[in-house]
Amino acid sequence: MTTPNEGAPPAEEFECRFEFQPGWIDLTLRDGTKAEAKALATGVVNSLNPLALEIEKSVVFDDMVDRAVDLNDDVPTLAAAYYTESGEALANLMVDSYGDEGVERPTREDVQPLLLKWANAEVAGEPQVAYLDLPAGPAVRVQAMLKVKRMLGFGRKLTEFIKYAVFPPGMNSLIVVTVTWEAIARTEEIAALADEAVQTLRITPLALGDAATGDGAIG
Repeated sequence: MTTPNEGAPPAEEFECRFEFQPGWIDLTLRDGTKAEAKALATGVVNSLNPLALEIEKSVVFDDMVDRAVDLNDDVPTLAAAYYTESGEALANLMVDSYGDEGVERPTREDVQPLLLKWANAEVAGEPQVAYLDLPAGPAVRVQAMLKVKRMLGFGRKLTEFIKYAVFPPGMNSLIVVTVTWEAIARTEEIAALADEAVQTLRITPLALGDAATGDGAIG
């Protein structure tokens, strides 16, 4: 499931592709507008099994529209969310790329502490850290609970996240996949879904001429 990404031109062009398992919905928006999000959500919601839904279609639709707009606010390479058959949204997934032409890519050891830094939250407890060899390249995986600042700064809420920093061979860019969720009681299930998803991630460097075709998610 792929969609083109707009924004400032990166140091290098690449195609980002997942073979998502059922439940993951690609919410990447080309223009980032609410109208585009509504068109996407209409197609998805109309394809849902009404017998399995435990939530009104209109509620699922509104959630999907708001979620798509929110996830695309910072123009990620790819954005997605996992919805159960009942219509409940369990987790968000975002892919971002980092790298400057002529600047050497950091190592997994250098990146690991950076994955635990959040602008509006702080890590609670001891994070889980693992070094992986994914099909897309070597990676470091961190999982931890977050205390996120609430609106207007009143109190904090608990969420959980996994970040995968992937180092695709033949590229200088660092690819970061971030999965976040609030259903802490379902952490084991969501972590398994996230781990399964990144096993299907493929990052393909593109020549400048290939990038102009518009095929695939361009980072």
